Amino acid sequence: MQMMSIASGSSGNCIYIGSEETHILIDAGIAAKRIESGLNDIGLKLEDIHALFVTHEHSDHIAGLGVLSRRHGIPVYTARETITELKKMKTLGAVPPEVYHDVQADEEVQVGDLTVHPFAISHDAARPLAYRVSCGEKSVGVVTDLGYYSDYIVENMKGMQAVLLESNHDINMLQTGPYPYYLKRRIMGDHGHLSNESAGRLLCEVLHDQMKYIMLGHLSKENNYDELAYETVRLEITMGDTPYQGSDFPIAVARRDTPSALLTI
Repeated sequence: MQMMSIASGSSGNCIYIGSEETHILIDAGIAAKRIESGLNDIGLKLEDIHALFVTHEHSDHIAGLGVLSRRHGIPVYTARETITELKKMKTLGAVPPEVYHDVQADEEVQVGDLTVHPFAISHDAARPLAYRVSCGEKSVGVVTDLGYYSDYIVENMKGMQAVLLESNHDINMLQTGPYPYYLKRRIMGDHGHLSNESAGRLLCEVLHDQMKYIMLGHLSKENNYDELAYETVRLEITMGDTPYQGSDFPIAVARRDTPSALLTI
């Protein structure tokens, strides 16, 4: 089982997850050409993609959806409420209605030998979802765009061998930065984004001996930077109520402008 971030950040998101025989994308928030370039780097083409799973309808998660569905016929899986919003968006162009397949939280979808488990998250969108993807005994997750985490989120993340987790902002940078007050409140609210500190604390709840990779994603360009997210999360793990140190796990920051390494689980 393999996983790669093609792009992750407040400007665009696209994650590849695959096995030897099945290949899917989580979100398509960048140009189709960039997605194709990222896939080419690992020996794949857009024609090899069996499904696109969308977390929610914000542009940084769906900008390339129209081209992928029209030109390549890639099926799109997301919540029914999200599909309703996508159908209103003229910026996507003409999307064939038959490409849409609705999914619901906690109802698994089988795509080839991959089992995709959507679970609900809190964000200012119609019906946002995170995804856990399993192949046999292995599983990985993409968990971004959530204002807070709950016991339900923790339970859905337990046992993952790799995760791309939102580490959107540094609280101090956001509070003292140039954003207007209403936007700061939105980002820090229950339907906003996870801070570096919250990401570290959430990881403390789900770390286990078989965790192989942690990717920090969806970083804000204005209110965060790679080294700060990395060091904050490492410190939270070290200081948390766990038997682990921050140095016990490979932690990387997924970039908005370049693909990550291809992780093999």
